[in-house]
Amino acid sequence: MSEAGRIVIATKNKKKLYELKRYLEGIKAEIVCMHDFNRTPRIIENGDTFRKNAVKKALVVSKFVSGLALADDSGLEVNMLGGKPGVRSSRFAGPGKNDKENNNKLLRLLKKVPLKDRKARFVCAVAIADNGHLVKVVESNCKGLIAFSPKGPYGFGYDPVFLIPKYKKTFGELGLVVKDRMSHRSKALKKAREFLKRYL
Repeated sequence: MSEAGRIVIATKNKKKLYELKRYLEGIKAEIVCMHDFNRTPRIIENGDTFRKNAVKKALVVSKFVSGLALADDSGLEVNMLGGKPGVRSSRFAGPGKNDKENNNKLLRLLKKVPLKDRKARFVCAVAIADNGHLVKVVESNCKGLIAFSPKGPYGFGYDPVFLIPKYKKTFGELGLVVKDRMSHRSKALKKAREFLKRYL
């Protein structure tokens, strides 16, 4: 397939890559990721919004590769914490910390907060760039509550503590079928997929 029909996903996170590729099914393009290149640009995600970080990643990668660059930035915003962890979601417990440590810090901060006040939302911004030019940005979110303890073996990140009131279960318990239908990333990627079908 020609490079004009190639989409480079700007991530090295294997779990995120799996989700992104799954949500882009049906696109008539070769989908590759940063792992497929011998060397890649170093990108410092220092934006104060998910949109800014996604745009920065897409633009930088699009100058480095042939084909379209698609980047997402996503995370959790908790009302009681003034929107934190926000853009620092993956680093909430500190540099080098893992998902479990991030979740534990979040639960400690909300230890005495009743369920009704544990409102939160996942946010996702997806940016698409072509040769240093931004061609599309889409955003979406998914609202829920923070559970009192992690539950469920599915997903990653904050999925085990993100409670969906409709089902009274976390994303970690609900699994891919429900998450694919209603998550912040799935909704944003569906918008991006429809745009790509027209653009390519």
